[in-house]
Amino acid sequence: MKELTYREMGLTEEEYGKIKIIMGREPNYLEIGIFSVMWSEHCGYKNSRPLLKTFPTEGPQVIQGPGENAGVVDIGDGQAVVFKIESHNHPSAIEPYQGAATGVGGIVRDIFTMGARPIANLNSLRFGDPGDARVRELLSGVVAGIGDYGNCLGIPTVGGEVYFNQAYQGNPLVNAMCVGLVQTDEIALAVASEVGSTIMIVGAKTGRDGIHGATFASEELSEKSKEKRPSVQVGDPFMEKLLIEACLELIKEDLVAGMQDLGAAGLTSSIAETVSKRGRGVDVDVLKVPRRETNMSAYEVMLSESQERMLIVPRPGTEGRIKEIFDKWGLDAVTIGTVTEGGAFRVMEGNEVMGEVPVMELTEGCPVYVRVAEEPDYYQRCKSYDLAAILDANPQEALEKLLASPNIASKKWIFSQYDYQVMTNTALIPGDGDAAVLRIKGTRKGIALVTDCNSRFVYLDPYRGGMLAVCEAALNLACVGAKPLALTNCLNFGNPEKPNIYWQMKNSIAGMSEAARYLETPVVSGNVSLYNETAQGAIYPTPVVGMVGLLKDIDRRCDMAFKDAGDLIILLGRFRDELGGSEYLSVCHGLETGEVPEVNLEEEKRLIELLQILIQEQLLQSCHDISEGGMMVAAVESAIKGNIGCGVRINTDDGRVDGVLFSEAPGRVVASLKRSNMDRLVQVVIENGVEMRVIGAVGGDSLLCDNNGKEIIRIPVLEASRIWGGAIDCFMK
Repeated sequence: MKELTYREMGLTEEEYGKIKIIMGREPNYLEIGIFSVMWSEHCGYKNSRPLLKTFPTEGPQVIQGPGENAGVVDIGDGQAVVFKIESHNHPSAIEPYQGAATGVGGIVRDIFTMGARPIANLNSLRFGDPGDARVRELLSGVVAGIGDYGNCLGIPTVGGEVYFNQAYQGNPLVNAMCVGLVQTDEIALAVASEVGSTIMIVGAKTGRDGIHGATFASEELSEKSKEKRPSVQVGDPFMEKLLIEACLELIKEDLVAGMQDLGAAGLTSSIAETVSKRGRGVDVDVLKVPRRETNMSAYEVMLSESQERMLIVPRPGTEGRIKEIFDKWGLDAVTIGTVTEGGAFRVMEGNEVMGEVPVMELTEGCPVYVRVAEEPDYYQRCKSYDLAAILDANPQEALEKLLASPNIASKKWIFSQYDYQVMTNTALIPGDGDAAVLRIKGTRKGIALVTDCNSRFVYLDPYRGGMLAVCEAALNLACVGAKPLALTNCLNFGNPEKPNIYWQMKNSIAGMSEAARYLETPVVSGNVSLYNETAQGAIYPTPVVGMVGLLKDIDRRCDMAFKDAGDLIILLGRFRDELGGSEYLSVCHGLETGEVPEVNLEEEKRLIELLQILIQEQLLQSCHDISEGGMMVAAVESAIKGNIGCGVRINTDDGRVDGVLFSEAPGRVVASLKRSNMDRLVQVVIENGVEMRVIGAVGGDSLLCDNNGKEIIRIPVLEASRIWGGAIDCFMK
């Protein structure tokens, strides 16, 4: 019976044996539950911790790196940005609406628990074939959950990304990012350092929803997963809005010594993480926890993941004032425990001890595994694939197919369901630029925000793909005029116990680390989501990057839309024709193969720095990075956004036609400028060592391309806009 219990809770025989040694006896049911959630991948990072230590985490802009609820970076004038991204993949696969909604709620709490007011949400989503009815159901539910929760909170959802691939057919990804603003002298940390300090639970009442959600998130999805619907929490955004205001009021009055979100593993993880940072212990009485259901056991109370709850360590003597504030907001605020000496985590029901475990063994004692990494068979086969044997597709037909691809087409159907202008800070709305831009009221500053990852690249070459995820995020920020500051990441992979999956993890993290270090964008927070696979196989490795940048003058931001007839169109960066891993190969040839384009970090850095100078000097009319679809798609998207035509000229001496037009090789942007700015622009470009060439001009009502003087593409802007704008709509009807 014991064996059945610990195995059902996700522990291995070896782990259970270690627990018995730690305890010096057989643990009881509650104690097994506590160890199982704290030693899950979701809480303990037991398969990823050694790899995560390779990330660069420090820099002059970093106030708080990994180890707290969220990362914090300095933006000057006594202000800081707080941000983090997390996953809610498994819950969203089972209950898409609540899974996505509570994912938003959880990440928002991670931000305001640091003392910051949440000012923006972003997301990164992955689904299977949009032609499949179940995928459309998942997409609709997830988007509605994100929109409804964020809209009710009054926090704008300002950016994100959505990709479709068969690899996510049974296991969608829902990654939620939140960004907040805080005064540097009001940052709150999750720590309980003083023996005798009380511990309070505040917010909503505790129910049975979400029990063992942490372990549910640390196993593969299967047909039996639907039986675990109780592991999916139920959110109440109106309750969370009250909680935000109450918690920020506590911080303004300096009433708290520590604060922690009740997320994965509920009271168990929040208490353990808070008291273990100073080697303390705790006595907690579950009978004092406000409940919305009757006859809940100590096990259920300690492992519940009910939403909209926080753990607070008050400053001495402030409990009464804290209760007054929460009463005003109509929320519970109850003292449930005391910080103790000695390091024991003691769970009580009144005077009866229900369980007692060493708190440090739950956190620092979590087993850590360095798995075997083995290069998968497909890697060399795909890398050596001879693309020369593939014939050029008709350029116009290829462009039309790419514009209709759900991975490239307009995502307006999705972001129109989000309120992205509430708070009136959004200066660059979804779809108008390569990153969202928000104003910082009372200053001339702005911040730019983005999420990025080309998971096909990561699958084909995890090392280069990991580098590219960081580089593209940084370049997106530079395209709107921002200086990249730091990043958060959500590392979505399959089962790390399989050598080929661990190899993907190890190499992609190595690539991300190298790029982040070179571009001086340290990793300040993040999340790991493993076991993302079904009986049909693992997802594509998807290490999503969320990055924040700073604009010194928000009025000097840049969008992607072409502006005026006669403006010149330029390519900044090298002409490249590598097609490995491109959307063109997938859409036009049904292939996901080839060598991923090489990354030159020095070229990336020079281009990022150059764009900041050009945009600061207002030398550019538009700027758009070359990513999915390649150079021609980038130009067409800028034309559609500007509702004006353009002409692009290429020469096959630069490579094969489809390669030049549709290569997704990095380190390049399509920009436009007034002719009168050309002399100064050329001077700055030369000074910064970046290649540049004029590739066309803005104007007319069609999208044209000629090769060596021969027209190869002619599409009216209105027709291109119709194709690009309606691709996802047609799937969702």
